[in-house]
Amino acid sequence: MSESTKNLSKRAGGLARAKAVPPEERKLQARKGALARWGAKATHKGNFKEEFGFDVECYVLNDEKRTAVISQAGMGDALGLVSTSSDRVHRLLGSRNIAPYVSRDLNERLQNPLVFQGLSSVATVPPPMAKGYDVTMLIDVCKAVVAAEAEGKLLERQRNVARQAHIILGASAKAGIKGLVYALSGYDATREEVIAAFKQYVQEEAKKYEKEFPNELYLRWHRLYQIPVHERGKPWQFKMLTVNHIYYPLAKSNGKILELVRALKSKDGNRKNKLFQFLNELGARALRIQIGRVLEMADSSESKAQYENKIAERFGGQSELPLELQPVSSSTVDRAVADRKTAS
Repeated sequence: MSESTKNLSKRAGGLARAKAVPPEERKLQARKGALARWGAKATHKGNFKEEFGFDVECYVLNDEKRTAVISQAGMGDALGLVSTSSDRVHRLLGSRNIAPYVSRDLNERLQNPLVFQGLSSVATVPPPMAKGYDVTMLIDVCKAVVAAEAEGKLLERQRNVARQAHIILGASAKAGIKGLVYALSGYDATREEVIAAFKQYVQEEAKKYEKEFPNELYLRWHRLYQIPVHERGKPWQFKMLTVNHIYYPLAKSNGKILELVRALKSKDGNRKNKLFQFLNELGARALRIQIGRVLEMADSSESKAQYENKIAERFGGQSELPLELQPVSSSTVDRAVADRKTAS
């Protein structure tokens, strides 16, 4: 048999084998070959901003698992971390009190982000290379935070992160089991249905942790403004501080969200309801972040002036409140802290 005849025979055998492979298997083999040669590539791209209020891009890759990806910054924003540092999730999980609850696998995956081809908005421009993490890692991060909380290891300033972790875990579990039943039943949910369901679950979970503003913030205001501690109820000054430092600058809306919330409360007619109870559709997540920021600034301030300077620098200037009050001793505040901790 001549060499040319042998080559034709090999080619015919190769074509026959290729035809014998089912179409789906051929696609899978082609995808694996492309991944081996070029690496993973994003097939879809989205952003959390319109639906959830934070500007974080997300992708779906063309690998075998169809991996869903977000950035490390996206994980930080989802957890409500107030720092803008690019390594804030690493710093949180690397802290002494949380590190023991982080698995070796999670640590390795955090240190080795996925590298993939993004999507270009211009057809003639090559797609940029991007980095991100499998979004399911966010669940593992939340579990580590919750595990540290269960052992009483969290610091006071990490309470908001734990609350957000509980919300993410609860909402994700509900969305996951609902999606599974849809798939098993043959129902194809629309994009709008999936997003709306998850937003609803987030709101339901958030209600469990939004019963009241944290006592820690009120105690810091007692200290900074020398506000006397009342045996019952809250001082009238707290209302002014809450409006000026929480609701007015909320989400940098220059008071627009405050006006909308007040309008909803007025329409509701129940004067006992708190303003934050009307925020489900207007930014419950933004409220949690705002409280965390203000609490952080109050916690790190030694005086009223230092605190108000931080408020002015961060939120564009707040007028000084006319609080002419009698000073209260540090022992009184310490006793109030002890009493409230005992009550909680």
